[in-house]
Amino acid sequence: MEASKIKSILLKVVGLGMVLLLSGCNSALLNPKGSVGVQEKELIITALLLMLIVVIPVILMTIWFSYKYRARKDSDAEYAPEWSHSTKVEVVVWTVPLIIILILGTITWRSTHALSPSKPLVSDVKPMTIEVVSLDWQWLFIYPKQHIATTNYLAFPKGTPIQFKITSDNIMNSFFIPRLGSQIYAMPGMVTRLHLIADEAGDYKGIAASFSGKGFSDMKFTAHALADRATFDNWVKKVQASPKTLSDFNAYQELAKPTINAPITYFSNVPPYLFSDIVTQFPGAMNMSASDKACTNTTEG
Repeated sequence: MEASKIKSILLKVVGLGMVLLLSGCNSALLNPKGSVGVQEKELIITALLLMLIVVIPVILMTIWFSYKYRARKDSDAEYAPEWSHSTKVEVVVWTVPLIIILILGTITWRSTHALSPSKPLVSDVKPMTIEVVSLDWQWLFIYPKQHIATTNYLAFPKGTPIQFKITSDNIMNSFFIPRLGSQIYAMPGMVTRLHLIADEAGDYKGIAASFSGKGFSDMKFTAHALADRATFDNWVKKVQASPKTLSDFNAYQELAKPTINAPITYFSNVPPYLFSDIVTQFPGAMNMSASDKACTNTTEG
């Protein structure tokens, strides 16, 4: 292979790499709007850079060796068919990756515990609790203190820690707002907890990150971080004016019937124990604490 051909290939590889990098500029994971997402972004970038310490030299050496030891008559490369071992090479290829793995393992261990989804966020602002139910195929959001509910639309004040209590009415799913941080599973008969916060006002896309059947691709919602608490209170009043209600569990079961591409709906009234009734409708329901059953508001701001 001629040098000009190798140069052409390298230029194409570099060009492709630049395209891929630029295509990721608007990636939700790399443009977070909450403190949890920012810390996760830093962890991703740190892990990537550590791994590139090994990956980049290997790629460069592969290209160089392919060029240097290519078949040609005037080759000046040393031909050593009996070569089988080098202590120096062994030390490098084992020591460097081992050090990187130890560093990466330590960082990951600490970050995993620090960013545990169930760990409350440290803030001077009292957290707000929102109960989340994965339905087929839409999301139900219950505000226990305000006694309201919505489907496929979520609103909260920016700068306020949000404690999500998450369950599923049917099949297991995964609750995920990419720009705000971690995803976590929603499982029937269980309650998982996720703590997030939005540092900037705006609309953020939420998705079901686990395949759950026919309507999975349309199971999306909007998470709206409002400018302040007053704006949120005004939004609550708007929901409370809705003519629709979830008056009892029978009304909820009607809502829970499979539906595809369901519209945003506001419910002005919700029974105080609806979330606990949804969780405990399954035999052997787990992770339902007394505070969940009582729907206490001690964590509400």
